[in-house]
Amino acid sequence: MELYVALVGVVRQALFWVGAAAAVIALVDWLVRTRRINPFGPVAQFFRKFVDPLMRPVEARIVRAGGQPSSAPWWTLVFVVVGGLIAVSLLQFVAGLARQASYAMDSPGGAWRVAVAWTFGLLRLALLIRVVSSWFGISPYSKYVRWTFGLTEWMLAPLRRMLPAFGPVDISPLLAFLLLGLLQSVLT
Repeated sequence: MELYVALVGVVRQALFWVGAAAAVIALVDWLVRTRRINPFGPVAQFFRKFVDPLMRPVEARIVRAGGQPSSAPWWTLVFVVVGGLIAVSLLQFVAGLARQASYAMDSPGGAWRVAVAWTFGLLRLALLIRVVSSWFGISPYSKYVRWTFGLTEWMLAPLRRMLPAFGPVDISPLLAFLLLGLLQSVLT
């Protein structure tokens, strides 16, 4: 496990430096694209030859969405940073799962506690995704969101019937989230 933690630290440092390099490249490419650097100089020629081909997919997507091609370097930087954060979060999530699995095998009653924690964690995640997807108007029948309704509707429907109406605001997911926490603390 210590080796894995060290690996995550190395990956985190590597991704930090990749992000820093991407920030410098994005800045210089933006300066070239907006002609703040001589577009006929050696730096601009280098960037047009080697960096712009890498930016073309991002630039094409931005232009299709109605944006300016000069913003492609900044969007590329956003993708690099968000991708790095997701990668580190996934590595830490896997480490947490490994720790929990180790705890489940080593301690008496640990398997029960871990199973309960994973179940309640999945229900909380489903509630969170369901609420956030409703903010963006994603259909409940979408293949990405449908599973959340299957996991949460059994507890939200009775809560909606019991709660008074608060206009267009549905507070049943908030109450369900709190009740899940209370029930988990009772069970473990």
